[in-house]
Amino acid sequence: MNYIPNILFAIALIAGFGYFAKNVKTLIRNIKLGQDVDVSDNKSQRWKNMTRIALGQSKMVKRPIAGILHVVVYVGFIIINIEVLEIIIDGLFGTHRIFLSILPESIYGFLIGSFEVLAILVFISVTIFWIRRNIIKIQRFWKSEMTSWPKNDANYILYFEMVLMALFLIMNATDVHFQSLNSGNIISQYISPWFSGLPETSIHVIERTAWWFHILGILVFLNYLYFSKHLHILLAFPNTYYGKVKPKGQLNNLESVTKEVKMMMDPNVDPFAAPAEGAETEIPAKFGASDVQDLSWVQLLNAYTCTECGRCTSECPANLTGKKLSPRKIMMDTRDRLEEVGKNMDANNGEFKDDGKQLLGDYITAEELWACTTCNACVEACPVSIDPLSIIIEMRRYLVMEQSAAPVELNNMMTNIENNGAPWPYNQMDRLNWKDE
Repeated sequence: MNYIPNILFAIALIAGFGYFAKNVKTLIRNIKLGQDVDVSDNKSQRWKNMTRIALGQSKMVKRPIAGILHVVVYVGFIIINIEVLEIIIDGLFGTHRIFLSILPESIYGFLIGSFEVLAILVFISVTIFWIRRNIIKIQRFWKSEMTSWPKNDANYILYFEMVLMALFLIMNATDVHFQSLNSGNIISQYISPWFSGLPETSIHVIERTAWWFHILGILVFLNYLYFSKHLHILLAFPNTYYGKVKPKGQLNNLESVTKEVKMMMDPNVDPFAAPAEGAETEIPAKFGASDVQDLSWVQLLNAYTCTECGRCTSECPANLTGKKLSPRKIMMDTRDRLEEVGKNMDANNGEFKDDGKQLLGDYITAEELWACTTCNACVEACPVSIDPLSIIIEMRRYLVMEQSAAPVELNNMMTNIENNGAPWPYNQMDRLNWKDE
């Protein structure tokens, strides 16, 4: 009978990590639906970017209030979760604070004391985040794309963090043996008197209940990540590593177009030559992107990494002047469509069945795409190196090169360049007449 808690704990642990592994497998499968792209260059620069941006939070602190609070939560969660290792060992082997029997009491007390200080700082920071989002109602959290689920998801995460930190402190405050050490209970010693009037058995039940809910809460939170914007906890590191290292204003060339141009410029190539007999006819590659499968896997990784913080949209000049474009919505729509495609494949034994939908039109409109000024403000603002502009450019390419659906003004400009060598509708001989005015 004494082994029943350990068996139940093991079952919960296996179920939690098993479901998490299943979700990670689905996540990787979905990301790999994207087109292959070579990101093996500039490895040293990529490592620096990941260390500076993801680990060092360098872009978060550009907005000091939110940045510093985020650093507190980030550091707190990383360090406090060291304590989870002790809980797992205790749960599997039936021990109680196993590290206390391994480490000197002073060192163990210092560690737990540090965890408690960080826990209360995390609780305070998360509370401020909740106030900023729900009471102060900072504008970027209340844009049109922040419908019921994105708003609720953000609050659920804050509640999760509050409850986990509270359970950790209650667990310590009601651990009679730990409190008797009078070492490491920097915060919990002030919570412990709340339970002083209760029988010892009741205090023990509260301690065990807090212990169980704390570890089960962590397992639930771990598996909630896949369905929430908090997935960036895991994906910020690969996303910053694979982020763009070329100048922000440099656009990529379409390989198929480059090949055509080289053929046009090669005097030895016969443009009218027929394919060799028996040769397989190559299906022309699609220009640009109309659905998530046409995007690169790095762009799909971007979509899953989006924190929905809205910094990109708050910096977007098109959005600030009332246009429909929101870079955050571009990323959210890409992720939503990718999830829809993934569920379609799950329902059809791993094969995608045409559902009559696509990213362009059903999720993102042409009006949004053409509102973009390609200024890169969204790319610069993102704290985890997401590039909404690259998706916008690929979808514009599809509109122009596949559907000939560029705006009238753009078509007129390109016609003028072709005929007059300039974007203005004037004969080349008249191009300098302005100097005489």
